[in-house]
Amino acid sequence: MFPGRATAPFLKMAEALKNFGSALSAFALIVSLSACATDRSYGEAEGIEVANLSELPAPRVENLYVIGSQESLEIEVVGAKRLSGTYLTDGEGRISFPLVGLINVNGLAPSEAAQKIAARLRGAYLLDPEVRVIPDQIPPPTISVGGQVAKPGEYAVLGRQSLLRVINQAGGLAEYAQLDDVLVFRSVAGQHYIGAYNLQAIQRGNYEDPTLYPNDIILVGDSPGRRRLDSILRFAPLLSTSAILIDRIGR
Repeated sequence: MFPGRATAPFLKMAEALKNFGSALSAFALIVSLSACATDRSYGEAEGIEVANLSELPAPRVENLYVIGSQESLEIEVVGAKRLSGTYLTDGEGRISFPLVGLINVNGLAPSEAAQKIAARLRGAYLLDPEVRVIPDQIPPPTISVGGQVAKPGEYAVLGRQSLLRVINQAGGLAEYAQLDDVLVFRSVAGQHYIGAYNLQAIQRGNYEDPTLYPNDIILVGDSPGRRRLDSILRFAPLLSTSAILIDRIGR
């Protein structure tokens, strides 16, 4: 039907349309798969409740250092030299103490560990024991930073730090950081707390940059929307013309 010379352009056009269709199919697949976006609701897990607090409670100053596993402790029981001595915590932060057996001191401040040992000795062995716990070495206090930051890891804390300062110390935000999904985990007096923050709102001065303390854990969330966009753009060279996409999934 068509002259021989016109066959080649039509074949090229057909091939281009075929490639365009394949690319759009790939786009559709990406958008379909990305429907399983990260769930950013909170407080729905069993055992978790939303606290009626405007900010995370601050830990007591004396509890900024806590005992961990494989640590050497000098324990003195006043008036009982046989019970006093150097004790090493095991892999679970427990010590084997004379008369009373295993005592778990993991996560306790030295003063709290002393009170716990005294309570186990009181009555059955000593009338009113006085116990002192002194760590052999106190490591520098740190804050743990993970998730979408440039350099995740443990960072030393010199004095009080703020959330923005600690994230900057970790090299700043990574490529796919989700600014409104920044979590801070903290334990105070045996109670575990989780604070959810919007970093962009802090940067704009909408509310104060929260104070962080040693042993806090920061987790910067991941943006599935930005990852999805990068995945889509990787297919752009396959198109012979521009394509306008509508993302109805949202960020």
